[in-house]
Amino acid sequence: MKLGRRQFLRNASRSMTGLWAMQRIPALHALAADPLSPLAHDPRRPQFHLLPAANWMNDPNGPVFYGGQHHMFYQYNPGGAIWGDMHWGHAVSPDMVHWRNLAVALAPTPGGPDAGGCFTGTAIADGDRIAMLYTGVVPVPEADATIRNGANSLKESQCLAVSANRDLTVWTKDPLPVIAAPPAGLDVTGFRDPVPWRQGDLWYMAVGSGLRGKSGAVLLYRSHDLRHWEYLHLLAEGSPDGGTATDPVVAGHMWECPDFFPLGTKHVLLHSHGGHSFWQTGAFDTDALVFRPERGGFLDYGSFYAAKTQLDQAGHRILWGWITESRPEAEYRAAGWAGMMSLPRVLTLDDRGDLRFESAKQVGTLRKREQKAHLTGIKETDRQRIAALRLENGCGEIACSFRAAFDISLIADSGVTLLTCHFDPAHPGVVQIDDQAIPAGSDAEIHLRFLIDGSVIECFVNTAGAYTKRFYPPGLTAPAIGVAVRDGSAASVSVWQYSPISSNRLTS
Repeated sequence: MKLGRRQFLRNASRSMTGLWAMQRIPALHALAADPLSPLAHDPRRPQFHLLPAANWMNDPNGPVFYGGQHHMFYQYNPGGAIWGDMHWGHAVSPDMVHWRNLAVALAPTPGGPDAGGCFTGTAIADGDRIAMLYTGVVPVPEADATIRNGANSLKESQCLAVSANRDLTVWTKDPLPVIAAPPAGLDVTGFRDPVPWRQGDLWYMAVGSGLRGKSGAVLLYRSHDLRHWEYLHLLAEGSPDGGTATDPVVAGHMWECPDFFPLGTKHVLLHSHGGHSFWQTGAFDTDALVFRPERGGFLDYGSFYAAKTQLDQAGHRILWGWITESRPEAEYRAAGWAGMMSLPRVLTLDDRGDLRFESAKQVGTLRKREQKAHLTGIKETDRQRIAALRLENGCGEIACSFRAAFDISLIADSGVTLLTCHFDPAHPGVVQIDDQAIPAGSDAEIHLRFLIDGSVIECFVNTAGAYTKRFYPPGLTAPAIGVAVRDGSAASVSVWQYSPISSNRLTS
């Protein structure tokens, strides 16, 4: 069961810092420091993906390289393993792989425009400091709400916080919203997740929204100083699709988590709704300030949502996403944790203007031991040699390549099939993974890469398609995992164990 972030909604001064927020949750540090915590021994928790020591996480917020470190902020509930009481968690890394969790960066300010939660936003350099633009929410009567989805009544506004130190651990909030309400005259289905950028002498900002009963949309604003914003028009909008769900995000009438940036000779617009994240590439008319999409597709066909990008130290465009849970709420509530951050993915464009993505090379530094089948071309012999390969403790990478039709599975040592892959040359350009048709591009050889970690598999098909799979093995230990080839001749199969990024599963 795939759930978008707003489907998890169940119930609805100038200087407030992360230090103040941590005083509200002293148990978190104690938990993170306790190697005997049940969370440190839960085999379903990852060993090389970022997540907090406990409780709920969702959207990536404001990833930024600053002061020689990669900073990741994320939606976080310090009080439990369910959605609610949204704060901004904070972690730092030298390489986007080895993470260290820090104190909460942003917490709701009682009586402020974010008293009901600090929702998603963006971090951006403003001179020698970092500014955060994010959405604050407060409960209001339905007539005044921008979130009206049958379960909640919340007013959204766009808020600003500015870094007060080089470590980005202390933040100064503006006491009032920088954009208090949606544009007058628009009946919107949401108003959140701002993404600013600098263009010439001006700031521009996209805000996720939608036109009630019609389609998702992205609103465009302009500013001289990040504080005073002028609404211009729609940067982009979808086509009416007739969705009838009560929640406009599910119906496709609200585009969450927009991101907008240049890549190669094109511009890229990302947005999320209905449990998936989407990409569009096209032309940005800098005179009319309108985006005109030309190509589009899914960023990931599985448990991946709320996509967000950044530039790394080398100027590569890096994609992050929230890896969602697919088990029932009662199970992750009882487990004491929910959600994790995807591994970093590098974005590029191909000659057609399609988005391409692959795991960042830094992830490969975790490889510590390779097993490789030496193939003979004799099918039965090769199957036996491939079957002898094992990934221990659910922590590592499996890579395969094929030149013709194939039918393979990833299988746990218990005999449970975790994932199936099938390619039929009669349907070129597509690999079937589970029940999803994943783009494979036009390459003559199919390269599959599976990054396996506790209860998640991030799958890449060439660089053309991605699929994130959740699985929840029973028992007290993570399974060994192997490859079964039922049909087809592999060109190569390799298995690498990965080094965990910490001594326990607490990413501490």
